[in-house]
Amino acid sequence: MDTAKSFKPKTIFLLQEISEHPEVQRILNLFPSANLQIMKHQLKLPTPDMSLPQALLAGKRTLMIGKSSSFVGHFNGILGNNIRCHSYYKLVPVSNGCPYYCIYCYLAYVYRKFLPFIKININYETMFRQIRKIADRSDGNISFNMGEMLDSIALDHITNLTRKLIPFFSQFPNAYLMLLTKSSNINNLLQIKPNKQTVLSWSLNSNHAIRQYELGTADIDERIEAAKKCKQHGYRIRFRIDPGILDPDWQADYAELIHKSLSATKPENITLGMLRLLPGHFKLAKDTYGRRARELCNMNFVKDASDHKLRYPTKNRIEFYDFLIDQIRSHDKDVSISLCRETQQVWNILKNRCEPHKCNCMIW
Repeated sequence: MDTAKSFKPKTIFLLQEISEHPEVQRILNLFPSANLQIMKHQLKLPTPDMSLPQALLAGKRTLMIGKSSSFVGHFNGILGNNIRCHSYYKLVPVSNGCPYYCIYCYLAYVYRKFLPFIKININYETMFRQIRKIADRSDGNISFNMGEMLDSIALDHITNLTRKLIPFFSQFPNAYLMLLTKSSNINNLLQIKPNKQTVLSWSLNSNHAIRQYELGTADIDERIEAAKKCKQHGYRIRFRIDPGILDPDWQADYAELIHKSLSATKPENITLGMLRLLPGHFKLAKDTYGRRARELCNMNFVKDASDHKLRYPTKNRIEFYDFLIDQIRSHDKDVSISLCRETQQVWNILKNRCEPHKCNCMIW
């Protein structure tokens, strides 16, 4: 069940200088029982007197309403000398994480105890100005990825950001809005006229992986149904099966996932990726989530990539990708298939089966 739809913060920090912003009172009215604390400085919030695991979990129910001087960051695609990726712009109106409890989430390790809250940056006029400036100065097509640092629509019923952003992007022939989600929170999306400048992508996983490691997210049937409805409404739809996880019955689980998803709707792209973790993430995950994290982390990981993350051995990754590609092709002979943040070695082995210039974050 998609728990983001019933998100209710226990504590709300509000930056005093933006307290009169018209969006602030609307959001506050949604949560009358929350403990509201007015802050003069958004970077000097009270430090939780708790352990890192406790702070991580408490932060999932703490909301900060503030502002940002930088909504857009450029990712140049460089992750070392042997990882292939493409450049794009990261769009971050909501920062520091999301209300879901994905055990493998790298944001949990990045923010840890120091920024344990979900932050809505409410000065949207700055965001629109920055997007426009980049779009106007760019000659070719560019993408603004709102799924790198947050779940794009998990809290959309609170922010109403898609109602603002999707119409805004319709005016740019060269700029595209990329939304990536594990949510089924599509009510706003179905009330908006779609345009070719917006691409919706659902992060999919096996039933077992979702139940064990993606806690609080929409289940697979909810995600597929949401994608189907948005496709019927006129949106461009993509699937991202990532991170692939090698549980004992992974072949049956992922075969079922592909059959179920491709029988329901037709995406324009499917991008595949596998579990990858920062070395320091292991202890935090185990201390926070206990048995589930120990099962996830007790695998044969290796460090063979220049982004310093731990992955399954190359042989296991190739086996996973080959199996999924075979399953996809048995349902759809034409959909483009790509890989996410893989090594050059893996790309070379699968070069005749994948398209490097048609991955989830790319525009074509």
